[in-house]
Amino acid sequence: MARRALLTDRERELIEGEERVDEDLRYQAISRVRRKIKDELTTDVEILRANHPDLYAELQDTVCNSTEENDST
Repeated sequence: MARRALLTDRERELIEGEERVDEDLRYQAISRVRRKIKDELTTDVEILRANHPDLYAELQDTVCNSTEENDST
């Protein structure tokens, strides 16, 4: 079973918008993800930075490289 990182399977579906979805549901999913980024992810990143620099560096590398790859396409 695959584990998730930030988005649930349903949030992925709603945000990708591949199927015809209610815009209200899509907006709610986006709002939930924003809250996760602001509240939970920020805390997790700070914990990694302070207590496990190697994992923090791996996370930073993954996020930054993914962003750069997507920006160039």
